[in-house]
Amino acid sequence: MFGKVASDVLGLSDVGSVIKPEDYDKVDADDYVMHEDGEKIYFLIKSKSDEYCFTNRALIHVDGTSATSKKRVLHRYDYQINHFSQIALETAGTVDLDVEVTFKVGEVVLSIDVHKKYLEELKDLYKALLKIEEITRDNSTYLDYARQSLELASATLSYNRSTESKLADEFQTINEHAFSWLSEAKDKYNLKDFGDVFERYINN
Repeated sequence: MFGKVASDVLGLSDVGSVIKPEDYDKVDADDYVMHEDGEKIYFLIKSKSDEYCFTNRALIHVDGTSATSKKRVLHRYDYQINHFSQIALETAGTVDLDVEVTFKVGEVVLSIDVHKKYLEELKDLYKALLKIEEITRDNSTYLDYARQSLELASATLSYNRSTESKLADEFQTINEHAFSWLSEAKDKYNLKDFGDVFERYINN
């Protein structure tokens, strides 16, 4: 799909290029974006062998074995499950041709070399990833607090029941309330869509 003509037009090499939004439909990763569910590409880096597609919901990595092979392995890292950490941006020296962004997504460490002419775009991505890391870290903390509060409240109610005959009713009431309350907490603190973050920091 992404043939020699498109490759020449975009000036791709082993060092990654930042692809413009009008060219997103020319890359393989676009075929794996869940457009039907409102998923949208916000940032895309492509070299001859790899593609790194940042959507509002996930990082899609189209992993090429080499620049000359057509074999590809698709990896999808949903932000809800695979949190960013150890994010770093290494700028180019005087004689360097590329800059490097590195990060950990879930348990996987990725290092992406990009031509230094895209440094300003990489700075935007760097800020967006840092913000997503901050949000997911804080939300995980809040969700843990919510679970702990719920466990404490449930234990307190259980110990303070008046008679054994009310145990079944109280147990059902506590569980129904716990399920509803925790579901609301998960909806609030377990985000799936980070489109607003990319909208804020990515200036295409």
